Amino acid sequence: MKSTTIDTVRDGEVPRHGKPGLLDRFLNIFADVRAGEGLTVLLLMTNLFLILAGYYLLKTIREPLILASKGGSAEVKSYAAAAIAGILIVLVPLYSALASRVSRVRLINSVTLFFIACLIAFFVLSQAGVPVGVPFFIWVGIFNLMIIAQLWAFANDIYTVGEGKRLFAIVGFGASLGAIAGSFVTGQLVKQYGPYPFMLGAAALLVTSMIITNIVNTREKRGQGSDVTPGDRAEAAGAPAAADPGQDRVKGRSGFALVFSDRYLLMIALLMLVYNLVNTNGEYILSKTVVSQYTHSHSAAALGGLDEKKVIGEFYGNYLTVVNVLAALIQAFLVSRIIKFFGVGGGLLVLPLVALIGYGAMAFIPILSIIRSAKIAENSIDYSLQGTVKNALYLPTSREAKYKAKQANDTFFVRFGDVISAGIVLAGTTWLGFAAKQFALVNLVLIAVWLTVAVALGRRFHRLARTD
Repeated sequence: MKSTTIDTVRDGEVPRHGKPGLLDRFLNIFADVRAGEGLTVLLLMTNLFLILAGYYLLKTIREPLILASKGGSAEVKSYAAAAIAGILIVLVPLYSALASRVSRVRLINSVTLFFIACLIAFFVLSQAGVPVGVPFFIWVGIFNLMIIAQLWAFANDIYTVGEGKRLFAIVGFGASLGAIAGSFVTGQLVKQYGPYPFMLGAAALLVTSMIITNIVNTREKRGQGSDVTPGDRAEAAGAPAAADPGQDRVKGRSGFALVFSDRYLLMIALLMLVYNLVNTNGEYILSKTVVSQYTHSHSAAALGGLDEKKVIGEFYGNYLTVVNVLAALIQAFLVSRIIKFFGVGGGLLVLPLVALIGYGAMAFIPILSIIRSAKIAENSIDYSLQGTVKNALYLPTSREAKYKAKQANDTFFVRFGDVISAGIVLAGTTWLGFAAKQFALVNLVLIAVWLTVAVALGRRFHRLARTD
């Protein structure tokens, strides 16, 4: 069976025998779930729920840790994000090498255990009085991309193109619910307990997630030591294969080599870079405005104190809760329908169009209420529809691309957008005297590039998936 970096796969699926069970019928309210599919998709949804809940525990507390720490600021936050890309230049090849040597479940277990150990170390250091704001911010920026990309690669490996287009909306709903739970709990409790205990809470969630991953892997495994991959099921339906049968290891080139050798994967990398650049610029605008408002309401001497940490933590906890409630509603009731009627390509265009409106409003009325509203709209779609369609882009690719190229695109190229954003922030604040309005205008130019890439990528996806 042939395996290449890009394997075109038809949407055809092998029919599953039997009648839909109660769980299958219930999930059919939200998407087209067929007989026997309900339990696996529910487990994957639960897994993503746990990972996102843990991430939002950490995301909410990282803001006060870096914005309100001694020497911290919105600018330091932007520059720290840029450092992540440099670290990922080393981590992505190491991840690719590990993926070539161990099974997919061992790969996931190893990476998850590493991140659990890091969380315990950060907690111990913080209790010893060691300042962890900047290194913790950098670590969270690596953690959230690698751990989430890894789980979506696993889901891509389990499902065919047709199955993924039907079921990813439900899997993604777990992310929306987890984000709500994580941000809400942290926003309510951080004022009472401070940021540090949530590190251990996130570690416990990761342990549970790892257990579920192993359960799903065992459930989907057929035969002795070999997996029934999307390629096997597609071949049975008369379609070309998306992955090598009987192989639970990801052999071949590194993630970077795969991306630069294939136009489709390179287009995904460019999409990830540009849209993350827009989002990161927007996060800087929001962070700077929040800190400025606090400064105007309190004396400058209060900056960096515990009260500022609590106020900023409460703002971000409540802000992220609103974002994630909207994301969950979009994910539950709109995502599967948008993909069904407009396809993955059409879904890719929604977020840049919304961002175009939002940053246009910021450019004319750069006040906190407008900026907050625009970012809520942008991020709620990013965390729902955009998250689903960007992950669906890997459905017609090989297993090698799913684990390695996806890891490169979802980590390095996302964070390379942060490098460029840090450069824009440095130039804008140091030499050009930019305020929120000017940064919003920069984003409008970038969104034009984003739309162009999204249109081309959507067309390419449909050709590869043979859904024209």
